[in-house]
Amino acid sequence: MKKLLWIGCLSYLVIGIAHVVGGSVLEQLIAYYGVSYKDGGQWIMNQFLGFMVGVLLAPTLTAGIGKRGAVLLAMGLLTLSEAAYSLLLPWGWMLAIAPIAGVGFGMTEAIVGAVIIDLVKGKASAMSRLETFFGIGALIIPVTVAYLIQEHIWQLSFPILSAMAGITFVLWLTMSFGELDSQLGLAARPATSGARERAASSHADAKAETNVGADGGGSPEDATMSKPSGGVLLGYSGRLLPFLILCALFFLMYVGMEMSFSNYLPSILITRTEMGEAGAAASLSLFWGTIVLGRLFAGVIAEKVGYGRYLTISTLGAAIVFLLMTITTSLNGMLLLIALGGLFFSGVFGIALVYANSLLPGMTERTTSLMVAFGGIGGALFPRMTGWLMDRFEVEYTIFYLAVLVVIMFVLLGVILHQGRRLAGHMERLRS
Repeated sequence: MKKLLWIGCLSYLVIGIAHVVGGSVLEQLIAYYGVSYKDGGQWIMNQFLGFMVGVLLAPTLTAGIGKRGAVLLAMGLLTLSEAAYSLLLPWGWMLAIAPIAGVGFGMTEAIVGAVIIDLVKGKASAMSRLETFFGIGALIIPVTVAYLIQEHIWQLSFPILSAMAGITFVLWLTMSFGELDSQLGLAARPATSGARERAASSHADAKAETNVGADGGGSPEDATMSKPSGGVLLGYSGRLLPFLILCALFFLMYVGMEMSFSNYLPSILITRTEMGEAGAAASLSLFWGTIVLGRLFAGVIAEKVGYGRYLTISTLGAAIVFLLMTITTSLNGMLLLIALGGLFFSGVFGIALVYANSLLPGMTERTTSLMVAFGGIGGALFPRMTGWLMDRFEVEYTIFYLAVLVVIMFVLLGVILHQGRRLAGHMERLRS
């Protein structure tokens, strides 16, 4: 089981790099191909359209070829697409390859996360470890790229990622996980009564670890009583749909904003503060470094103060930080705000996912896939809009646009928490 967790961490390290490497070399790619920021945004959008497709395909592929087979397919696609990037083919080919890369890291994220939730004990801490390694990947690649830019060999960014994905592919192919091998096999195994019992126990453990308390959520008994008996849409009852839609919109905006900020952060700093290219690329490591630092403590803090309160404080803090960015022009001030933004955003994705699942009981795998998929939609659409703004207006407009997105997220979160309290009250009435 430890081996499975650690190869899961390695997989998340690789996809963390895959998420960020494009933004780290975006300036160099734009200069190399002589294209606009809008074109760069199109490249990023194509990757995240592929990401969305990969996430949505994950359950079907897992059922057809097994968990290990689906991960091998995903890692194989990521390895080959990054190798193709390494050739610096004509721009049209780069745009065509981008969705394949997105399918690779999107499918990997969804499948590996589901495997860890299903098969590893201590699900909350295990998922926190996965997210930490994702952040480490997103942290180390900008520093690496900054060095490569200084040495005028930034093109090696893609071969490095391709090699790491290939190594991970080989490990998934050759490693044995003991008694878990039968559940990870290349062919889907019919559910026996024992498997169903283990799955039921797994869900119970996950609910026992979830502590929403006064912020909107309940005990495992509440979850059982509120489980939909006949779904209206995708298996969700009509009472749950408004909450589901609001959460999906929150994930769409959060991932879209985060990817817009991280992909265009070097360009923003170069334009606004006249920072050098290598230093601007390294600034991504400051952002992701504070995210990694925050994730080390986010779970513990959220358990103590409640998930809803944690999300409120984090999103409000992030909104204030981004509003301050609109009036800050000094390099030191921007770097300080970037670090604070990383700290406030560090636990938002993971804690919001736990919060959503706690109030949509019995649908953990489907809810997780839907939230990640909507995040992929945001990651595809919002960077394109950001690139359009960077092309046509001063950089201040882009920063203001990002600040407005974070403020809207905060307002949306307030509506979600209100709806969550209503659902929690309904669960309590059912239990009593």
